[in-house]
Amino acid sequence: MQKIKTALLSYGMSGKVFHAPFLNFHPGFELLGSWERSKKLIHQDFPSVKSYATMEEILEDDVDLVVVNTPVETHYEYAKKVLLAGKHALVEKAFTTTVTQAQELAALAKEKGLKLAVFQNRRWDSDFKTVQKIISDNVLGEIVEAEFHFDRYNPILSPKQHKETANSGAGILKDLGPHLIDQALCLFGLPQFVFADIRITREHSLVDDYLDVLLYYSNFRVRLKAGFFVREAIPSFVVHGKKGSFLKARGDVQEDELKLGMKPNLDTWGTESSDKKGFLHTEINGDIVKEYIPTLQGNYYDFFDGVYNAILNDKPEPVTAQDGVHVMQIIEAAIQSSAQKKGVDLQN
Repeated sequence: MQKIKTALLSYGMSGKVFHAPFLNFHPGFELLGSWERSKKLIHQDFPSVKSYATMEEILEDDVDLVVVNTPVETHYEYAKKVLLAGKHALVEKAFTTTVTQAQELAALAKEKGLKLAVFQNRRWDSDFKTVQKIISDNVLGEIVEAEFHFDRYNPILSPKQHKETANSGAGILKDLGPHLIDQALCLFGLPQFVFADIRITREHSLVDDYLDVLLYYSNFRVRLKAGFFVREAIPSFVVHGKKGSFLKARGDVQEDELKLGMKPNLDTWGTESSDKKGFLHTEINGDIVKEYIPTLQGNYYDFFDGVYNAILNDKPEPVTAQDGVHVMQIIEAAIQSSAQKKGVDLQN
């Protein structure tokens, strides 16, 4: 199998937890190393790879793919440098800080004939995949409304300075927001209209930490919520149709297991606990059905496999740059809506 030589632009949590384990496990990738500015940590996990002192060293090396997993406000600058150097790019969420930046990167990748993917890994969460199947199987009938949550109880400010300093990439809307927005767009496409309430709720916080975004579609609505003061969480996925409802708790185990140092596999990886099954209450062929639905297996490996096939077999990226543009359109509309306290029409 031909190897895609890959380098990371940082080896913090995202590099160590979300990227390196899968790049190392997938037979189609060769992890060359990571740019490390101060702490030299990658050799603790991968002794034979390189610790690059500068980004320029990576761009001058025999690298095929660069993972831009640095703070959000740097994504545009670094991804542009990667593409101009003739390398394929995988960019963390949020893709950029503005729609204009996202569109420019998408156009540049197309002009250069390069692949540009956005790391929206939550499409491969076990919980979301299960919700996606319930909707595609049409067991709820015509959808009336859906509500997705990414809730936490954590009133303490993050020790990561780039997350809590006011900058163009900070805040919950560009941190957890892209997960929720991408999942909604993956299921339902672009809405017609956006209304949003973006707030600061934690003491001494300088960045937004609460979001409530309402997406208006022609015949249904989708509400997206995230915050840091939810001590008792409600189901993270609630979908109501004209025949029934489906409720599912957020139960994907991949992030927690990766943080514990567990290694991915193709058999049991991403298997939720049975007590996290979603509940279906609907009508099928005239019969009322109430049952717990087994959760599908999640696996971020499938995302990386999609990147491999995009680069080596010229397939579409698993999450395209245009997908990233669409998420940024919702984010910009949400910011405008919240500031003006009115809805924003996406059709104009």
